Amino acid sequence: MAEAPRPAFYAAKRGGWRDWWTVLHPPYTAWHLSYVVIGASLAPRVHVSRLVATVVAFFLAVGVAAHCLDELHGRPLRTLIPGRALIAATVVSLAGAVAIGVMGVVTVGAILVPFIVVGPLLVMAYNAELFGGIVHTDAGFAAAWGAFPVLTAYTAQARTLAWAPVLVAVGAFALSWAQRALSTPARMLRRSVHGVDGTLTLADGTVRHLDDRFLLAPLERALRAMSWGLVTVAAGIAVARLT
Repeated sequence: MAEAPRPAFYAAKRGGWRDWWTVLHPPYTAWHLSYVVIGASLAPRVHVSRLVATVVAFFLAVGVAAHCLDELHGRPLRTLIPGRALIAATVVSLAGAVAIGVMGVVTVGAILVPFIVVGPLLVMAYNAELFGGIVHTDAGFAAAWGAFPVLTAYTAQARTLAWAPVLVAVGAFALSWAQRALSTPARMLRRSVHGVDGTLTLADGTVRHLDDRFLLAPLERALRAMSWGLVTVAAGIAVARLT
């Protein structure tokens, strides 16, 4: 009997610590943390301590809490992590992110309060599909995981907002929308499709057989390239600002 395909291109073999690696969605977590770095780097002055704190807070909220909550909701990655462990990781990580935000208010000011309130709400509303799933949409994903990190990171540095981070947030929104446009059919092909049967006839008469791998390959090549590409861009911007 053929082995079932992995639920994601970055998924490790099931069991033990490998399940936690898979749940973290490493390429996508790094992708969205890049928006934090880019947003912070737009500020007139970059405070390294605030940048590190913001990255850690978003790692806890997005990388850990949101993904654990998502796995708890239907087991899309088919991990063997106990439900209680996923719940505990969600609660502890989200509490840690909020605690970092609260400490940031002491340094940055009350302008951070709306971000501290909205952030956990986005995590819960999107990943638990609350409020009838109104946030669990392409636009909701793009706003929560693209635009929001840029605006939060900039505000944590500059104690205000400006047109530059707003424009970059729009760009992050668009990139995150593109990410979801690619990842949604990729997930369907990996997790729900058991067979594809068809042919593709080219203009010169060449006939190519269609299968799930033929359809999946370009989607995941684009996702891989975009993930490491954006991380590299963010790293380069950060190095330019901090050296």
